[in-house]
Amino acid sequence: MTVPGEAPAEDAKRILPPFIFLAALVAMGVLYQVAPGPEVVPGPWNQLGWVPFAMAVALAFHIKFRFDKLGTPIKPYEQPTALVTDGPFAFSRNPIYAGMVAALVGVWMVLGTLTPGIVIPVFVVVIQRRFIAMEEKMLEDAFGDDYRAFKNRVRRWI
Repeated sequence: MTVPGEAPAEDAKRILPPFIFLAALVAMGVLYQVAPGPEVVPGPWNQLGWVPFAMAVALAFHIKFRFDKLGTPIKPYEQPTALVTDGPFAFSRNPIYAGMVAALVGVWMVLGTLTPGIVIPVFVVVIQRRFIAMEEKMLEDAFGDDYRAFKNRVRRWI
């Protein structure tokens, strides 16, 4: 049974966070083309936006390789087999999502105009509601007190 306005579980599984990230990038590009708004990061300073973007990509690959090494899935709907609390997870319970936000901020800087930035808080809300809440429940069910202690120690985003 589904709640009105909520996607059925099977439908939700079809959309993964990277696709929402790509949709956010496209939305930013469309806003930049259609209604860019005032310039907020002038050139050549706007090129500094590639720094958080590149760091976010490196972070995602680092975490992917770490999860592979531990034999735990990175996909949100798959049952976790290991609770990762070190490395980037010592600072954020969701460093991949935080990295996606950093990448979007970087793209916003590169574009340099105001309106593409409105996509970023929308992305955060979508990720929070569609993935993080569900993932936290799965982790708490799988790891109980260990996850609750981690949750009390480390912030959700940063």
